[in-house]
Amino acid sequence: MGTKNIHIRHIAALLILPLMAACSTQREATRPDSRIGHFKSSPATQKPYTVRGKRYEPLASHEGFEQEGLASSYGRGFHGRKTSNGERFDMRAMTAAHKTLPMGVYVKVQHKRNRREVVVRINDRGPFVQGRIIDLSTAAAEKLDMIREGLAPVKVTALGYRYQDSTGRTGYTKPESYDKGNFTLQVGAFTIRENAYRYADQLRRKYGHADVQEAVVRGEKFYRVRMGRYTSLKETQARQDYYQQNGFQGCFAVAVDR
Repeated sequence: MGTKNIHIRHIAALLILPLMAACSTQREATRPDSRIGHFKSSPATQKPYTVRGKRYEPLASHEGFEQEGLASSYGRGFHGRKTSNGERFDMRAMTAAHKTLPMGVYVKVQHKRNRREVVVRINDRGPFVQGRIIDLSTAAAEKLDMIREGLAPVKVTALGYRYQDSTGRTGYTKPESYDKGNFTLQVGAFTIRENAYRYADQLRRKYGHADVQEAVVRGEKFYRVRMGRYTSLKETQARQDYYQQNGFQGCFAVAVDR
């Protein structure tokens, strides 16, 4: 979905590739395990999602984020419904929907024609209409004086996570990071135990580390073969790209408990 005049100086998006039952080198793995590849260390709202056939990858950080384009608003028809982060939408609250910014981040929205500004908290996903970059609550749209026109050219600047100090002064924290943690690459999911452990032994001899995790999914036992140990998601993704180009097509990063 296109946007107008997007300027993003720093984007670090979480990447979780779609599930494949195994790499192309190991087609014995059968039905896909729909839970493989979910990052246990990241909230659900940070996981990639698809709307109308287009994939969106939430940003790992808001730092340095600026964007220009059209703002729209939503209100009474959605009042009381659940937002993407589980809250109930309140058309009178100063909130907004954005396709990729982390939930809970506050952003400044400036109307480029009348120069009015509002600060809103991101608690929903959208808008999924071509050309629009942010969907404001009715209260926020009213403060920007854009209700009558419906759409308005705006500049969105990410501020951070709001806090108040002991004197009551409001400020914004530095960005949260989802990059640190324990990660590995999943390279296969088998239903036959012997095949999984045989494959892991081969990988261990060649690449130094590989193991098998057993899990029951919808009543069926799967043996997930994983390779490598990493403490950075970016590093894991770099190795993922390398291995995908060298015989492990379909492997993907997963977070693990250590």
